[in-house]
Amino acid sequence: MPEPALPRGARPPARRAGRRVALALALVPGALAAQEVIDVPSGQPVTLYETITGEAETGGMAVRFRFLAPQIARDGGTMPFELAAGDIEFLCDSYALPRLSDTGPELAQIVITLMDRPVPFGQADPEATQFFEAFRPEDGRCVWEGF
Repeated sequence: MPEPALPRGARPPARRAGRRVALALALVPGALAAQEVIDVPSGQPVTLYETITGEAETGGMAVRFRFLAPQIARDGGTMPFELAAGDIEFLCDSYALPRLSDTGPELAQIVITLMDRPVPFGQADPEATQFFEAFRPEDGRCVWEGF
């Protein structure tokens, strides 16, 4: 079936292979108000802090999902990286990917961050504990890329 004609002066939508991104309602500012605890394999309480879109270092679009996970704290925390690493992969596959769709700019990278306290993106906080992992979406799953 032929595609419908575009109105005069309109540009056709970009067509690129690969994963595309459209942020769902859950990523809209204000959606964080409920601070819903997300069930993760380790059982630690994890809540979404913020989602940030930008350019990946390797080119293309990057989406960063930043989560609060107070139990990873160096001082008084009970969650070592070895256990939290499973939560990071789970959050990418089960939380991040379902909130992305196949429309929008090409998605090159998903970054999952766990932090023991709110830290503004791009700012250092020597007292904070943060774990980061980078993934690329491929065939409906997250493939670890590492930093």
